[in-house]
Amino acid sequence: MTARYCSLAWQPAPAFVPGLAAERHSALIAGSRMWANHTLLHYCFFDDDTDGSVIPVPGSGATRRVSWAGPKDQRDVVRECFEEWQDLGIGVSFAEVGDRSEAELRIGFQLGDGSWSTVGKDALQVGLNERTMNFGWDLTAPGERGTALHEIGHGLGMLHEHQSPFAGIHWDDEAVYADLAGPPNFWSRDRTFFNILRKLDPREVNGSVWDPQSIMEYPFEAGLILEPEQYRAGLHPPGTLSAADKEYVLRWYPPARPPRAPALVPFRSAPLGLGPGEQADFVVEPPETREYTVGTFGDSDALVVLFEERDGEPRYLTGEDDGGTPRNATIKARLVKGRRYFVRVRLYSSWGSGETAVMCW
Repeated sequence: MTARYCSLAWQPAPAFVPGLAAERHSALIAGSRMWANHTLLHYCFFDDDTDGSVIPVPGSGATRRVSWAGPKDQRDVVRECFEEWQDLGIGVSFAEVGDRSEAELRIGFQLGDGSWSTVGKDALQVGLNERTMNFGWDLTAPGERGTALHEIGHGLGMLHEHQSPFAGIHWDDEAVYADLAGPPNFWSRDRTFFNILRKLDPREVNGSVWDPQSIMEYPFEAGLILEPEQYRAGLHPPGTLSAADKEYVLRWYPPARPPRAPALVPFRSAPLGLGPGEQADFVVEPPETREYTVGTFGDSDALVVLFEERDGEPRYLTGEDDGGTPRNATIKARLVKGRRYFVRVRLYSSWGSGETAVMCW
């Protein structure tokens, strides 16, 4: 019997301004959904009786409310899986909170709604009273713990491994459509195409080599894959984090290291001292409350993100690469006197003298 599959919602391809250099365009696509490294991601569980979805009752014309709350044993599985990702030593960390307004990831357990998640920073586009992740079946059942690891992988920005163009999978398309149209998934052709048959852009995928053991790989029964020949009898990943999963996530989220650059004082600049692909944090302590501009200048193609320190932890405020002019990346934000802020700069590429700096004014 076909497994129950994670179902991602359709999303349009990201749009960028025309005329971007190929290197920059590739970097933007690859990183458009990834969190800034060293972000603390907060997650919460919906647990109020009023949190739920109103769904139709088949054949009656009536509706009923289905709760998003999940029992403790289900929540504990998800907690353990967050810890397992964290134990890889990645730069991103997780913390459970009780207030949904503080959570980037908001988790429900609506049975019958499938298991799914937003991908990376797409979670920031979801309303505070809506889910960014759902588990639609029992995670304590044998073999289902991998579902929680899989959805958290999406939350970190990872996509489905079997959709990698490097996999070289030749599907029996109509067999796939027919299989997914039946139980337990009951998918439309569009949903099946988006989640299985559609090939990802090479710049979006989790790595440059297909990993059939990845936690982001679906299992498939015999008769759906024609090539590679060894998977005609089925593809059965173990449902655990693979070595390649760890390599990929550590490449995007390397462990924390001491800041490589000095603190920023408004109206003063500090040299980046970074090479392409590297990043560093700068501290800003504003002398007055007003709107500030934070940005880079010089010979660079950089991403700038601003965080506010709250209870000793960085809290995302604003900033991302918008696909505009490569040089002099800037963001504007109202900074409050007496509070501490962090500016994170990632250098995509540099040219010329390389004397690029970051400043606040």
